[in-house]
Amino acid sequence: MDTELKNAVRATDTKAQYDTSAKCLLGQKSILAHILVKTVDEFKGMNPKDVVSYIEGTPYISAVPVEPGLTNTATEKSGQRVVSFNTENAEVNEGLVRFDIIFYVRMKDGLAQIIVNVEAQKDEPTEYQILNRAIFYVSRLISSQKERDFENSSYDDIKRVYSIWVCMNMTENTMSYIHLTKEDVVGSYEWKGKLDLLNIIMISLAKELPKHGELYELHRLLGALLSQDLTIDQKLDIIGNEYDIPIEDNLRKDVSDMCNLSQGIEDKGIAIGEAKTETRIIINMYNKGFTVDQIAAATDKEIKDVKAIIAGAEPVLV
Repeated sequence: MDTELKNAVRATDTKAQYDTSAKCLLGQKSILAHILVKTVDEFKGMNPKDVVSYIEGTPYISAVPVEPGLTNTATEKSGQRVVSFNTENAEVNEGLVRFDIIFYVRMKDGLAQIIVNVEAQKDEPTEYQILNRAIFYVSRLISSQKERDFENSSYDDIKRVYSIWVCMNMTENTMSYIHLTKEDVVGSYEWKGKLDLLNIIMISLAKELPKHGELYELHRLLGALLSQDLTIDQKLDIIGNEYDIPIEDNLRKDVSDMCNLSQGIEDKGIAIGEAKTETRIIINMYNKGFTVDQIAAATDKEIKDVKAIIAGAEPVLV
C-alpha cells in the first residue's frame, strides 16, 4: 500500500470512529430527551428527566438500513410472523446507508407511539441538497411501517414520524420545522386524515457556542457535545452543571472518546500539512541544485527518504 493511501486510510478510520462516537453520544437517552422536549409538541415544557422514560427500548444506532426493502426483517415466533427493524447481517450489508439513530417514543396517553430519527451532519453537504435527503428519510420512516406497524390497508394505524437533522459548522444557530399543510384552492372540504404524520426538524449549529439561554438552550447543549474544541472537563461541566444531566459511566466514556478522536483528527491534519510542506522544501532544494546529501543534512532526514521523496513518493507519517 503506497503512503498516500495509508494516510487516507488512517484519516478516514479516525473520522469514522469520531462519527460513531458522535452518534453514540447523541443516542444517549438523556440527550435524546432534551431533543424531544425542544422538537415534539407533546413534550414541550416537560423536564427532560421525565421524558427519558417515554423512550422505548434501546435506540438503534447505525443499525437500520435506509434502503427500501431492507429496513424491516421478518421472523417466526410462536407460529406467527413478526416484522421488526432489520438489525441483522450488518457485515453482509456493510456498504448500506443506515439511519444514524432511530427509536420509538411512547406518548403520554400510554397508547400512541411516534418514531423518531436523529441524523448528525458535520456540515451542510455540497453534493446534494440536504432537505431532499431529509424528505426521503421521513418518507422511508412512513413507508417502512407497512406490515411492521400496520397491516394491509389499515392506514389509520400509521405512526407519526420525526426526522431531526443536526448540522454542525453552520453560519448561525437555527431551527426549522417542516411539515404538511392544507391549502384550499376551490371550495373547502375537511378531508379525513392526519396532516401531522410527517415532521422534519432542521437544526443548524454555529461554530461558536451560544450562551446559555432558553432560545438557544438545545443549540448550546448539542454544540458542546459535538464540539472539537472543548476539553472533556468543559463538556462534562456544561452537560452536568448547566443541564443537570447525570454523568454516568457510558456518557463519560462517549465524551472522552469524542475528545480523544477530535485531537487525533487535528494532530493527523497537522502532521499531513507539515509533511507536505517538508516535501515541497525538499523538491525546491533539489530543483535549485542541492545534492541529496546536502538536503538530508539540512532537513534532518535519511538519504533514502530524501531520494524517495524526490522520486515522487508522498511524505511518510510516523
